[in-house]
Amino acid sequence: MNDITIRPLQQGDHDDWRRLWRAYLEFYETKLPQEVYAATWERLFLPGEYEPKGFIALADGGAVGLTHYMYHRSGWSLANKCYLQDLFVDPSVRGGGVGAALIEAVRKAAREAQAGEVYWLTHESNATARRLYDHVATNTGFLKYRL
Repeated sequence: MNDITIRPLQQGDHDDWRRLWRAYLEFYETKLPQEVYAATWERLFLPGEYEPKGFIALADGGAVGLTHYMYHRSGWSLANKCYLQDLFVDPSVRGGGVGAALIEAVRKAAREAQAGEVYWLTHESNATARRLYDHVATNTGFLKYRL
């Protein structure tokens, strides 16, 4: 893939963001109420150290990927950590470097914010994403539990 542009989300990206995030949620067989879409979009533009942030990937004249990330404190470090919450690349362009470019944009933003680490979760069955993740990061071996 040629000329991938990664930039922070802008208000004018709403339709592309919604299309990409809806596809991401469908991949994980998840549906959210319209109020959550609206609140998430609003929060992406709120000031504040711990508000979520986002990047959009542009290539070949259109929006082809997105990521959401946020900073949080840690009891194990003075530096904040950066949680890469959502990462989605349109299936038609997967394998072309978009996912890696989005992860790199978050890594750079976290470094500029002096966050101590960037981390994320994925489902163990997501073999396509895990191939990328195994290439750009270290699998820590931790399992997620939820109440």
